[in-house]
Amino acid sequence: MIKSSLYGLTLEQLRNWLPEHGQKKSRASRIWEWLYQERVHDFTGMSDVRQECLDVLSEHFTMNSLSEHVKQESSDGTVKFLLRLQDGNLIETVLMRQKYGLTVCVTTQVGCNIGCSFCASGLIKKSRDLSAGEIVEQIMHVQRHLDAAGQGELVTNVVVMGIGEPFDNFEHMSNFIEVIKDRKGLALAAKRITVSTSGLPDKIKEFADSSLQVNLAISLHAPNNELRTHIMKINRAFPIEQLMDAVDYYLEKTNKRIMFEYILLRDVNDQREHASELAELLSSRKSMVSVNLIPYNPVDEHSQYQRSTEESILGFYDTLKKNNINSTVRMEHGTDIDAACGQLRSKQMKNNAEAKANGKSDVKTDAGRLAMG
Repeated sequence: MIKSSLYGLTLEQLRNWLPEHGQKKSRASRIWEWLYQERVHDFTGMSDVRQECLDVLSEHFTMNSLSEHVKQESSDGTVKFLLRLQDGNLIETVLMRQKYGLTVCVTTQVGCNIGCSFCASGLIKKSRDLSAGEIVEQIMHVQRHLDAAGQGELVTNVVVMGIGEPFDNFEHMSNFIEVIKDRKGLALAAKRITVSTSGLPDKIKEFADSSLQVNLAISLHAPNNELRTHIMKINRAFPIEQLMDAVDYYLEKTNKRIMFEYILLRDVNDQREHASELAELLSSRKSMVSVNLIPYNPVDEHSQYQRSTEESILGFYDTLKKNNINSTVRMEHGTDIDAACGQLRSKQMKNNAEAKANGKSDVKTDAGRLAMG
C-alpha cells in the first residue's frame, strides 16, 4: 500500500492531525524536531515519542516515499540523484556547490506538459504531480547525503527548477515551501528559495497574492511571440503580453525583483538583435528585473539546437548591459554528469529501451520501464 509522506504535513497540520487520531497535539513539536533537526530515517528513531503515537503515524504515513536509484557525482562537486518513487516513477534532484552555499534543485512533477522544444524534461508527458511530502523528501535525501559525509554541511538554498512546471502543481508546491521555511524545521529563509515558472499568468498573480514571499524566476527564452511560440508551445496559450501583465501585477504587489531566465540557442535566439529586443521589452521594468543567460546543454533528442558560441554569449550580454539591463551568465554545474534537467532520467529510459531490444533486464531497467508508465 502506498502511504503519504509524513514530510508533507506542515507543523500546524500535524498538530491538527494528531488529536483527530487520538494522540496529543503537544507531541507534534517533538515529532517535528525528530524529522528536521535530528533527521531520523524512520519512526523507530523517535525514541522519546510514545509507541502508541508512532504506531498511529506509521499506519498512515511513510518517511521513505522515495529511494536512491542512481547517483552521479561531478568533478565540480555537483551531485545528481535519480530517485524512485513508491509507484516506480523516477525523478531527478540535484545538489550544486556554489560560492554562497549548497543549493538543491527539486522536481515537482513526474514528466512535464509544457513541452519546451529544447528541454529533456518535456520528452516525457506529465503523468502526475508530486505531493508536498515527495518534494520535501528530496531535500531530506540530499541532507542525509551531506550528513553521511560528516562535514557538518547543510542545504542553504533551494531552487524549484527541476522536472515539471511548479505552478501547475501550485498547492503542493506552496505547502512544500511552507514546510522548508518553518523556523522549527529546516528554517530556510524565503530569500534563499526561488521558484521558476514557464509563465502561467493567473498563477503568477496568485503567487503574488500568497504569503510565501520567496523569489520568482520566469523562463522567457525569447523576446517576441513568434520566436517564443516556436520554442515554447505554452506561448500559444499565454503570449508575452499576458505574461508581462502578470509580471507587472507581481512587481506592484510584492515590490520584489524578478529574474528572467534566457537559454541561448545558437542562431535561434542569441543574436545582438534579439538582445536589443529583449532590452526593449524589459526597459520599463529594468530597475526590478534581471536576466540570467544560460548556455545551452545539448540534448540528443533535440539535435536541432546547438550551444551558442562564446562570441554570441558575450555579445548578447554586452548588449543587455549597454541598455542598462542587469544580467549574468549562469555558472555551469555538473557538465560531465548529464547536467541538463531531465537528461539523467532520459538516459536511464534510453538504456532501458536498448536493454529490452537486446533481451536484457535488470533492476535499473525495470525502474526505467516504470518511469515510462
